[in-house]
Amino acid sequence: MKNFFQFLNEATESQASMQAKKLNLKSDGHGGWLDTRGKFVAKTESGKLKFLSKREAKQEEQGQKQTARPQPTAAAKPKAKEEDKTETKAKGSEEDGEESGEISDTLTLAFGRFNPPTVGHGKLLAAAKKAAAGGDLKIYPSRTQDAKKNPLDPDMKVSFMKKMFPDYAENIVNDDEMKSIFNVLTTADEGGYRNVNIIVGSDRQAEFENLATKYNGDLYNFENIRVISAGVRDADAEGVEGMSASKMRKAVVDGDFKAFRSGTPKELDDGDTQALFDAVRAGMKIKAKKKEVAEMWEIAPKCDPKGLREQYVGGLIYRIGDIVESLHTGLVGKIIRRGTNHLICVTEENYMFKSWIRDVMEAVVNYPGPSGVSSKQREVGTDTNRDYTMRMTGTTSIKNFINKYKIKIGRAHV
Repeated sequence: MKNFFQFLNEATESQASMQAKKLNLKSDGHGGWLDTRGKFVAKTESGKLKFLSKREAKQEEQGQKQTARPQPTAAAKPKAKEEDKTETKAKGSEEDGEESGEISDTLTLAFGRFNPPTVGHGKLLAAAKKAAAGGDLKIYPSRTQDAKKNPLDPDMKVSFMKKMFPDYAENIVNDDEMKSIFNVLTTADEGGYRNVNIIVGSDRQAEFENLATKYNGDLYNFENIRVISAGVRDADAEGVEGMSASKMRKAVVDGDFKAFRSGTPKELDDGDTQALFDAVRAGMKIKAKKKEVAEMWEIAPKCDPKGLREQYVGGLIYRIGDIVESLHTGLVGKIIRRGTNHLICVTEENYMFKSWIRDVMEAVVNYPGPSGVSSKQREVGTDTNRDYTMRMTGTTSIKNFINKYKIKIGRAHV
């Protein structure tokens, strides 16, 4: 009979295995996970997949090789020591090189939905890297999840981003508290940065410039705030310039894998792309028959501006007093004014922002997502982790077998 700790260990492993299966990863048999190219990319930690930076992955691989290496004979010991010394020296030089770098007072950042991530986002990250010029660079994916415009939960989204853009894996920040651009900027200010570069698409540059500079000296204090365009965004263009998450979601609704594949970078092979396609499809709750799928203006408003416009002019959406979220900045506020094609909103903290109707969505309040709880609440041994495991496995009830077993033992001794 399995003891309680074996039961917990198996439950922990099953959670990591389920997440790995969704991401098309394979186990190395030692708690590590390999991508389709056979590269070490993650390991099981506290019941979840922890994705590693390139350096961390290399260290894990070396550690496993050291463990698997046969013990040298007595005659070979001096040579082994010499090899260890060489490896230690190389490692020390690498660490010394990192420590010798100066601490930057400028942070370059990008904040976006990445839902799903596309080849177009690669252009944004490349522009951010260029602007950072070797300094601090951080990429903040938004935290909202819903079945229409944000089908991937934050953890899964970050996992796919690190596979699609491995050169930026260390720069992608997975933090539940970074819900809006204001959260990001106030955290940067508290972290001691004096200057900040915000990288955005050309169609969002004016919005971020107005918003970020408006509250400088109030919410945060920077000497310089630069909003830099990552390049022209043209929804009608072909290739990278015209690719968007809206088009990717539309491809999923249409069941067009070929169109979806054209929106992913070459770093993501067909197997991983299929896994992403399926994850978006599941997040959008698309069944085999598309009767319950939301209308196109809800899923991808940029692909159906006419439908969106008709709903807005008819007063069916975005009414005075409604709570909406900006798709660009993550800010949530109440609508206080309706323009011809834009909204004026105010947050709970009384901060005002403006947004085009195509760039907002009805605010999601406590959307449960596939797990029902945030990643920080999925600690093994907690009630929330139990509820999460039951939902993922379809379990409706748990028998109290421990007390039942105690009763049997007690009767046996009578």
